[in-house]
Amino acid sequence: MLHLALESRNVYIRKHLWGFKTVSETQQNYTAEQTQQLLTLYEELGTEGIDEIAELMKKPVRSIRSKLVKEGVYVPAQKQDNKKNGPSKKELLNTLETIVGFDTTGFSGSTKQVLADLIVYLDKSHTK
Repeated sequence: MLHLALESRNVYIRKHLWGFKTVSETQQNYTAEQTQQLLTLYEELGTEGIDEIAELMKKPVRSIRSKLVKEGVYVPAQKQDNKKNGPSKKELLNTLETIVGFDTTGFSGSTKQVLADLIVYLDKSHTK
């Protein structure tokens, strides 16, 4: 009995003196129907369609993503592999070093494109 009285007193203090709301009194951002609609749309459109889902549901993208995470269904978009952009700068510097025969760390401030062009130029001049 004493425990229940203390708990009731603590709830009273939190609500009336400090202005805190209980969990049941807080505003729900999504109704059960909206949550079901969100899950259905996400199943159809996937992660790439989050912008479209947010527009359809008139909610911010961040809110949609957070709700999907809370529901345990969100799968982050795959990050693009940088290897699609060709070899890394370090690989280009190593290739250049094998062509010229000296340390190429001084070229580390150059862009990948400049290094690639230099390698092509040096390869052409060595094949002549």
